[in-house]
Amino acid sequence: MAPRATARTTTSAGIFIVLLAQLMLVLDSAVMNVGLPHIASDLHFGAASLSWVLNGYALAFGGLLLLGGRLGDVFGRLSVFWIGLAVFTVFSLLGGLATEPWMLVTARALQGVGAAIAAPSVLALITTTARDEAARNRALALFTAVSSGGAALGMLLGGVLTDVLNWRWTLFINVPIGLAVLATVRRHVADTPRRPGRFDVVGAITSTGAAATLVWTLIKAPEHGWLSAPTLLGLALAVGLAVALVVTERRHSHPLLRLGLLRSRTRVATLVTMAALYGGMLATFFLMVQYFEEDLGYGPLQTGFAFLPIPLSVFTMSRITPRLVARFSQPPIIVAGAVGVLTSFVLLNRIDASTSYWTGVFPALLAMGLSMGGSFMPITSLALQGVEPEHAGSASGLLQTMQQLGGAVGLAVIASVYASHGVPGDFLAGAHAGFAAASVIAALGLVSAATMLARPRAVVAERRPVAN
Repeated sequence: MAPRATARTTTSAGIFIVLLAQLMLVLDSAVMNVGLPHIASDLHFGAASLSWVLNGYALAFGGLLLLGGRLGDVFGRLSVFWIGLAVFTVFSLLGGLATEPWMLVTARALQGVGAAIAAPSVLALITTTARDEAARNRALALFTAVSSGGAALGMLLGGVLTDVLNWRWTLFINVPIGLAVLATVRRHVADTPRRPGRFDVVGAITSTGAAATLVWTLIKAPEHGWLSAPTLLGLALAVGLAVALVVTERRHSHPLLRLGLLRSRTRVATLVTMAALYGGMLATFFLMVQYFEEDLGYGPLQTGFAFLPIPLSVFTMSRITPRLVARFSQPPIIVAGAVGVLTSFVLLNRIDASTSYWTGVFPALLAMGLSMGGSFMPITSLALQGVEPEHAGSASGLLQTMQQLGGAVGLAVIASVYASHGVPGDFLAGAHAGFAAASVIAALGLVSAATMLARPRAVVAERRPVAN
C-alpha cells in the first residue's frame, strides 16, 4: 500500500512541477504587455522597435517548436526539457538586467529558443507520466488550463509586478521558479529512452525556416501592407520552405515531422481549430489592453485585474471538462467551446462609449474563459490520440506550433484591420472592425470543429497508433 501511495505522490508531484514550468513559459508570452510603456521609457525604445520585445520571443518560440519536439523524441524528453528551461531561466535574468534595447530584444529571442526546446517535452512528459487514461485526462485538462488561461493570467501578473515593483520583475520572477523546477524535476519525473538514429538536418532547417519566415512576415505585414512586395515574398518563401519540408520528410528514414500525423482528418481539424481559437483570443488581449487603458483610463494593475474572469473561468473549467469528455466525448465539447468564443467576440463588438466594464466587457470575457477552458483540453486530447509514445514530442510540437502560428496570424490580421479602420482619438472605430475580424477567425474555427461531429466513427477509428 505504501509503495503505491508513494508512486501516486511522485506522479502527482512530477506533473505539478512540469505544469509549473509550462505556466512560466506561457506567462512570458503576455506578462510584459502591460509594462511596455515603462520599458520604452526606461530603455529609450523607439515606437517601431518596441514591438520586438514581444515579437522576438514569439518569433523564436513559434519557429523552433517542431525542432524542440523532435529533439525530445531523439535525446530524451526530460533531458531536452531541462536544457531548454535552463536556457530560458538564464536569459530571463539577463533580460531583466538589460540596459540597452538590443540587450533586451536579444534576451527575449533567446528566451524563446529555450521555451521552444522545453515546451513540446512538457506535454509529452505529462502524457507519459500519468498512471492511466483518467489521470491523463485530468493532467491534460490542467495543461490546457495553464496554456489557455496563462496568457490572461500573465496580463494580471504583469500589471501587479509593474505597478508594485517595476517591469524588470516580469523577467526576474522566472528565475526562482526556473531554478526550483530545474532542481526538483529529475527526482519526480523519469526520462524517456533515447532513440538513436539519423537526425533530420534538412527537415530541421526547412521547418524552422518555414515557421520563422511565416511568423516574421505576419508580424511585419501591418507595417508593410498585406499586398506589399515584402509580405508576398515572405509568404511565398514560407510556402516554398514548407513544400521542401514535405518532400524531405517523405524520403527521410527519421523525419522531423511525421507526415502520418497529418493523415488523420480529425487531427488536422483539431489543429485548425486550435489555431483559430487561440489566435482570436490573443488578438483580443491586444485590443482590450488599449480599451482598458485608453477608454476606461485603467492603470497597469487595474488592467491586469480586468482580465481576471478569463483565467478564473479557465481554471474552473479544467476541473469539470474531464468529466464532460468522459460523458459526451471530445467533438461536441469542442464545438460548444467554439460557439462560446464566437459569442464573446460578438458581445465585444457591441461595446460603445456608454458601455461599462460590468455590463459589456465582463460577460464577454467570462464567456471566452469558460469556452477556452472547455475546448482546449478535448482539442489537445484528440490531437494526441493514437500517437505512439516515441512520437509524442513531435505531435505536441506540431500542436503547439499551430497554436503559436495561430496567435501570430490572429494578431497580425486583427492589428492590421484595427489600424486600417482606426480614427485618431476614437479607439472603438478600429476596435469594432478588429472584433469583427476576430469573429470571422472564430467562425472558421467553429466550421473546422463542426467537421468532427460529422465523422464520429472516424474519430474512434483514428485512435489506433500513428505509423510513419
